[in-house]
Amino acid sequence: MTANTDIRFLKGVGEKRAEVLKSKGIDTVGALLRFYPRKYLDWTKVTTVRNAPFYENVCVKARIVTPIETVETRRGITIYKFLAEDTSGRFAVSLFNQVYLAKRLNFGSEYLFYGKFDGSFVMKQMNSPLIKEVGFCGIEPIYPESRNMSSKAIQKFVKTALESVDMPEVLPEDIRCENGLCDIKYALNNIHFPKTKESFERAKKRLVFEELFCLQVALTVIKLKTHRQSGCVIENDVLEEFLNCIPFTLTNAQIRVAKECIADMQSGKPMSRLVQGDVGSGKTVVAAALCFTCAKNGYQSALMAPTEILAEQHYKTFLKITENTGVKCGLLTGSMTKKQKDTVKNQLQNGEIDVIIGTHALIVNDVEFKNLGLVITDEQHRFGAAQRGKLENKGLNPHKLVMSATPIPQTLSYILFGDLDISVIDEYPKGRQKIDTYSVDSSYRTRIYNYMKKFLNEGRQGYIVCPLVSENEELDIKSAKEYYENLVKGEFSKFSLGLLHGKMSPKEKDAVMRKFANGEIQLLIATTVIEVGIDVPNAVIMVIENAERFGLSQLHQLRGRIGRGEFKSDCILISDSESEDTKKRLNIIKNSSNGFEIADLDLALRGPGDFLGNRQSGIPQMKIADLFADKQVLLEAKKQAEQLLKKDPQLKLAENADLRQEVIELYRKLK
Repeated sequence: MTANTDIRFLKGVGEKRAEVLKSKGIDTVGALLRFYPRKYLDWTKVTTVRNAPFYENVCVKARIVTPIETVETRRGITIYKFLAEDTSGRFAVSLFNQVYLAKRLNFGSEYLFYGKFDGSFVMKQMNSPLIKEVGFCGIEPIYPESRNMSSKAIQKFVKTALESVDMPEVLPEDIRCENGLCDIKYALNNIHFPKTKESFERAKKRLVFEELFCLQVALTVIKLKTHRQSGCVIENDVLEEFLNCIPFTLTNAQIRVAKECIADMQSGKPMSRLVQGDVGSGKTVVAAALCFTCAKNGYQSALMAPTEILAEQHYKTFLKITENTGVKCGLLTGSMTKKQKDTVKNQLQNGEIDVIIGTHALIVNDVEFKNLGLVITDEQHRFGAAQRGKLENKGLNPHKLVMSATPIPQTLSYILFGDLDISVIDEYPKGRQKIDTYSVDSSYRTRIYNYMKKFLNEGRQGYIVCPLVSENEELDIKSAKEYYENLVKGEFSKFSLGLLHGKMSPKEKDAVMRKFANGEIQLLIATTVIEVGIDVPNAVIMVIENAERFGLSQLHQLRGRIGRGEFKSDCILISDSESEDTKKRLNIIKNSSNGFEIADLDLALRGPGDFLGNRQSGIPQMKIADLFADKQVLLEAKKQAEQLLKKDPQLKLAENADLRQEVIELYRKLK
């Protein structure tokens, strides 16, 4: 039996149980052995009744000293009660509807009890503890259960698999030795059924490294494959000429990143780079510098934005930047007339347009370029891989730049964008306004409304952000629709209000945002659809309702919609949560304006799963590694992966055969 054997052929499984296991993602015997326990019960660490703390899981060895009493409640629950004791004291035990367990217990016999104590110091109590014979000694794995599959059943299948299968060793021996890692057989035996805490830690160390190492190898293979293709070589570096043409000074960070990108484009290989920068750090100007460079070298550039209004905003920005440079910019969006589109398409085909900015309209089949050399996507997670690929295929292996205003911790960047080189703009342009952030409860709402009205009366604009579109009676969460209707009729009846949420059509969203950008709407009630939005320099105040419902990075992104002009700006977070965790999180937002610092703290507090949400669905879910706790392991795994591929770029050496198969499977998932 091999790791690739269908799970239904494992002894004891069969067709029906195989269906249940496959619903958990366990389709092969190898996948079962990679289905790790969610927690462990340590029966080896036995304490006394007297020393056992309250409300924590403990294991005690005690003798049943009273006959088991059966009590029937009015609600039809059967409770089995008895007392147990060790040399230090007694405690009461209650078992609820556990007739089979109660029948196996004998008055006067000694057992191991695993559970939490409550009650009082006079008489401690343990409700529904796990109970085993005294002879049992070990660390018991607990697996994710379902109605049709218990942890005990999975334990049994895993034991059978461990005895039946030799798993392939994907880590080369020299890498195992260099990093002090055990072999795969030891690792799998001791991650499922560890003999000691030390053997568990050793097994986990190896499996965490392996998971991150294999992923890094797969991502590096993708990067190397991209870099082997010939790109559009930029002969002339005209960055100085660009800097002399524009009416403002770039920051050192912007110049550094622009130089990194131009060096890529001069290398003879296609650039494949992510530019990360906090909201307002000036990514668009860097993109303009690269488009200018391509134009002066005879190549066209295309910038694709996720919405029409954002594309139009980029277009206006590019027109200002390139006004005196001789570079011709064009705009192509879905709402343009056929005549307008045809004119732009002809100009693109003839090479009259150097830089085209647009939406998904750029990837329509009849859009052709004369000489496309650079493709830029803004907020790339808003586009599918197929959409980005369609634009890239309109040129001959063009350079690729991805821009993101979503700060992502370094560890996640290596996973999400492992096939890209990464540049970070970590400096703000001069004149960027500091945003004062406050955290209050709902008792301040009237004062907040009056404060907002002061700004609106002065001609400024503002946002109120709510977490839901429509009312949820089970949760005390402000609804955008309900909120909007109440404010239109009540507190803000004298002002022009707008409503924006994700269930509106793209045309409806664009119409509302256009009105807000033009100043026709003074106060915009919105959900998180404004998280990545447009520049409205006149917007100076934002109120976020139920702030505890948002991640830190999301709050920071929302806050970045204000403070974009010359006026002082304020962000007010409203939350009635008494949770200490919530207070801690909101204090982080109050005291920090660094998106990358906030993203790191957000990852630490919420974990990778919640941080990523559903955006990066193409990334395989980590089975055992933790992208925050295992940061140093990831960095080492990345280094080792790069070193290995320098020696054996196609993994053709015999010692890398099993690794090659693992990487082929990962490569398929990533692509």
